[in-house]
Amino acid sequence: MVPDDVPAALSYEAARDELVDVVRRLEQGGATLEESLALWERGEALARTCQAWLDGAQTRLDAVLGDRADD
Repeated sequence: MVPDDVPAALSYEAARDELVDVVRRLEQGGATLEESLALWERGEALARTCQAWLDGAQTRLDAVLGDRADD
């Protein structure tokens, strides 16, 4: 499940890479308060997207491993 504020077509890798960029920009400083807040909000949305991808992968792995345990 991808958060509403991040495009559903964004892959895990793309979301992760953009999140890394957001963190780098925040760590550099120099942005206005408004810009920093916008970056923070985007970073939070990207982090939720990454977590959703990871949760989905975990669910798929659990299903496969559960199927194997039934054999």
